[in-house]
Amino acid sequence: MRVEQIEWRDATSAAIAIRGKVEQMSRVPDVEPIRREVCAEGDEAVLRLTNRYDATDNALDSLRVEASAIRAAVDKMDSALRESLEMAIENVREVALVQVVDDAQTVELRQGQSVTTRTIPVGSVGIYAPGGRASYPSSVLMCAVPARVANVDGIVLATPPRPDGRVAESVLAAASLCGIDEIYAMGGAQAIFALAFGTGTIDPVDLIVGPGNAWVQEAKRRVSGSVGIDSYAGPSELMVVAGSDADAEAVALDLCAQAEHGEGAVLVLACTDEPTLEAVGDAAAKFGERPGIDPGALLNTVLVPSIVDAIELANALAPEHLELLDDEAAVLVPEVTTAGCVFVGANSATAFGDYVAGSNHVLPTGGAGRFSGPLGPGTFRRRITSVHVSSEAAARLAPHVDRIARAEGLPVHGESAMIRSKQ
Repeated sequence: MRVEQIEWRDATSAAIAIRGKVEQMSRVPDVEPIRREVCAEGDEAVLRLTNRYDATDNALDSLRVEASAIRAAVDKMDSALRESLEMAIENVREVALVQVVDDAQTVELRQGQSVTTRTIPVGSVGIYAPGGRASYPSSVLMCAVPARVANVDGIVLATPPRPDGRVAESVLAAASLCGIDEIYAMGGAQAIFALAFGTGTIDPVDLIVGPGNAWVQEAKRRVSGSVGIDSYAGPSELMVVAGSDADAEAVALDLCAQAEHGEGAVLVLACTDEPTLEAVGDAAAKFGERPGIDPGALLNTVLVPSIVDAIELANALAPEHLELLDDEAAVLVPEVTTAGCVFVGANSATAFGDYVAGSNHVLPTGGAGRFSGPLGPGTFRRRITSVHVSSEAAARLAPHVDRIARAEGLPVHGESAMIRSKQ
């Protein structure tokens, strides 16, 4: 892991410098040929691509994972791991439940009309969970539990098989514990296109959620509009605000943990104390040599004039994860306005949120925290509005409709309203 210090002038320039480095390292793959193959050939194309890129040692002849394999994964699951996953599921469910509002809200307006807004779940959801050589049961539950709380009827999972053609048993078991309806052994951009447009085996879904590599995210961007997506997610991000009393090794481990997620992690350390800044940087460089941590990861360190400046930098950067490990910084939590998830206090490592704290680890990246938030039940629900116009309201409103419509050059709109005012 490389450590580079950002020269401080102000929060905005520091954020621009950090994001600029990320953009230089990023790449946008061309997924259009894959889209054409999947749309033209359906199952045949997805199977061919899955066997080419994922099931390289033992070719698959079916995309659907059989129920017997899922049951066997649950039966063989390590009891301690099952206990941990069930605790994580319960915590995520409890947090999600308080976010659901089922009651319709009606506003009676003074002209006599009423407008009612209610929220209803989307019809079907496709979850993408990264897989292949690694497995992420935590991503399965982070997506599936809020979808179930939102009362989505149909939930399917797409996840890449390992080279032997089998899906990791921990992923299958997590999916079963979450009540996922169907599982498909497929990954990459082809999985996203299959979920979005359907194949002979797979029905198209209304919404696609979940993390994935650059190919997956670019495919999600391409299908957005044809179906809904949760976000266009980039590499993992963590900004840490630490004081002079910070445990340098603990902070370094927090930062290095995010570099385990793959290439391009955005890692930032803001500190008012130069010795602490250097101590964390040295520890991160040491831990960053461990297997599994992206060797090209870059830690950006910033010596800030004050904790208030560090919070200002966080708001300008809008990091996916923000740790406020300093006591003074913890007091300033209400001043944080853009981070995906804030971890408050010396013990609040991001890793707790990644797995069992109850918050969701599918979070906005790339600065998207300025306009979006964590995955939750609201992601899986949509608003629908009903309007009732009484005869009295029609008489009062129609002249205004007519006036505005004619100003826009749409006179028939006005006539449509005016005829009701005469009935």
